[in-house]
Amino acid sequence: MSAAPVELTLYGRRYCHLCEEMERTVAPLAAGLGMTLRYVDVDADPALDERYGARVPVLACGGRELAAGRADAAALRERLAEIR
Repeated sequence: MSAAPVELTLYGRRYCHLCEEMERTVAPLAAGLGMTLRYVDVDADPALDERYGARVPVLACGGRELAAGRADAAALRERLAEIR
């Protein structure tokens, strides 16, 4: 029996260039490690908008923040490999 894939959550908002950049960085890394990536628009939920505000993008896994703002691909690859 195989374990369920690890799900990463990217909190961001539309028309945010940093959010788009984070998604372009994370998506191939996650796919390469067999993880799934879910994008959540914080503007669609007032509680998330209040929580993250201008801090987006924020990448999280299991409620733990892994990265915020700009993501260094090499550092992020290492962090993702650790949680896999």
